[in-house]
Amino acid sequence: MNKAIYRILDANLDRAREGLRIIEEWCRLGLNHQPLSEECKQIRQELAKWHSWELRQARDTPGDVGTDLSHPQEEMRESIEQLLQANLCRSQEALRVLEEYSKLYNSEMASVCKQLRYRVYTIESTLFNNYRIQQLYNAPLYLVTSPEPEILKIVEAALKGGLNLVQYRDKTGKDSDRLEMAHKLCQLCHNYNALFIVNDRVDIALAVDADGVHLGQNDAPVAFAREVLGSQKLVGRSTTNKQELHKAIAEKADYVGVGPFYETPTKPGKAALTQEYVDYVKAKCPVPWFAIGGIDLNNLNGILSTGAQRVSVVRAIMQAEQPTQVTRQFLSQLVRR
Repeated sequence: MNKAIYRILDANLDRAREGLRIIEEWCRLGLNHQPLSEECKQIRQELAKWHSWELRQARDTPGDVGTDLSHPQEEMRESIEQLLQANLCRSQEALRVLEEYSKLYNSEMASVCKQLRYRVYTIESTLFNNYRIQQLYNAPLYLVTSPEPEILKIVEAALKGGLNLVQYRDKTGKDSDRLEMAHKLCQLCHNYNALFIVNDRVDIALAVDADGVHLGQNDAPVAFAREVLGSQKLVGRSTTNKQELHKAIAEKADYVGVGPFYETPTKPGKAALTQEYVDYVKAKCPVPWFAIGGIDLNNLNGILSTGAQRVSVVRAIMQAEQPTQVTRQFLSQLVRR
């Protein structure tokens, strides 16, 4: 009985530390995030203190019937996010096993493993919020889709051109059709390590596990979206004037749309912005903001001359003959600035 317990503790100490090391490498070399890297390392070192020779001696790898067990989902990771999530779950599950079986071995070890598991939960929350926020800050181009017949092909072509932020917008389709399309687009975006946002619909964003939701002025409050989706997901808000901007900032939106810069059929009846409001946004907005409204390659330099650094586009890519090339041209001009 003791040997079996020792084997379980030995295997799960290895499993927890291995999972944490994978997370640590991304925090260190992928995100350059020193606090998270240090926290992962500290937890690994605390676990190592409990990995005694007594437990290691019980190891029987040739006699372990689980070494050949596998599952198709373990054979491939579709995105860095999926890889991180899998290894966070691996560490959390191992720590739970350690907590329970340590009660038969050393009660102090059980207590320590319980606290370490909570620390890994905190790493998970911080990591995914930081991961999405960093992607958002690094995204100069935001594609907002329109319901084109070849929407999947167009979006994938843009993703091939380097796009890493997509919003699914469809105001008129059936809910069942929108849910199916959102699911397909979400998978597609994640295959290219791009963020996927759903326009307006918090419920659809939740159902497809989108990276967030974008809300108009008449949509749900930001706080409601966060409560439904969780603190790790992004919430954006459209703004057209100072009052709406102040409200979005007070609600703690992760980003805002600022527009329309030009009159556009997606915002019928909305007049173009004044330079005064753009200057106000530049001075007062503490979060990323995206210029939107009739923007294309012909007027992009004019948009950038106002002080905008990020733009949202719809028709310029969704109706382009060569979406990949157009996306690359947008990114080339945006990054150069």
